[in-house]
Amino acid sequence: MIDSRQLKLFVVLAEDLHFARAADRLDIAQSVLSQQIKRLETDLGVRLLNRNKRAAITLTDAGDVFLVEAKAALRQLERADRIGRLAARGEAGNVALGYIGSAVTTGLLPDTLKAFRTTSPDVRMHIVVMETPTQLERLSDGSIDVGFIRPRAHYPDGVTAKVVQRERLLIALPADSPLARAKAVTTSQLRGASFIAPQFNEAAGFAEALARLGRVGGFDAQPEYRVNDFITAVSMASAGYGVALVPQSIGGFAQPGVVFKPLSDFDEQVELAVAYRVREHSPCVMAFIDVALSYGGLPKRLGTHRTTR
Repeated sequence: MIDSRQLKLFVVLAEDLHFARAADRLDIAQSVLSQQIKRLETDLGVRLLNRNKRAAITLTDAGDVFLVEAKAALRQLERADRIGRLAARGEAGNVALGYIGSAVTTGLLPDTLKAFRTTSPDVRMHIVVMETPTQLERLSDGSIDVGFIRPRAHYPDGVTAKVVQRERLLIALPADSPLARAKAVTTSQLRGASFIAPQFNEAAGFAEALARLGRVGGFDAQPEYRVNDFITAVSMASAGYGVALVPQSIGGFAQPGVVFKPLSDFDEQVELAVAYRVREHSPCVMAFIDVALSYGGLPKRLGTHRTTR
């Protein structure tokens, strides 16, 4: 079996076509170089060089073909060595990331990706949008490595999360609503409104926030329309189907026919969290988690924090 050292010796000799000069470049004895090349030819079962006492050495046809492959093999070995060292430092590898739509609108996703790419450009990111419950399932079974989620009171065994961002809630109203002219809206003014809400067949998340809004306003706030995301909710509000309780960042994606108003007597905030496995061993995944946790200026290091909210 040939090795990388033999390949390097052959490539240098093929470039110089002179044993003495090649030996000087390699800082070895000429006799050692000659022995190694003969061993390489024996291992391959083919003559690579034309050796002439009175003329410069030349490559045989087989030598010409082998030179191309030898150079390619050395380049691949150098790349493998570099990638291996990067991977050990968390600067190469693969990270599977799940996220909810609000991670885009708040800037958490693009800002984190940009910061991580600056330090780890060789890490391949595999990014998939999915709701929080699905992300937690995928984290638990290992299908994804990190998730940008709405925090929960409880997480699957082996999964934890840390809040990195908070934002206030607004009410999205049709532009022709009488409330659209108010500077702010009270919760009681929303009594009787048709609510449009993203909901994923669970009680946690925005379903809880909407229920609390109704309690403050003195009514039972139940969604009349359930949709998959806030952009859809805002689109329906702009078309007059109802109102939507949305994070402030959604206001940056405003559509014609909709306005966003603060709630004067409902000052709750919603949160985004970074979720990950407690016992994570991949250096590049841990590096990404550290970057994501630093987004909000929060303490780093895995296994030292668990949200109990």
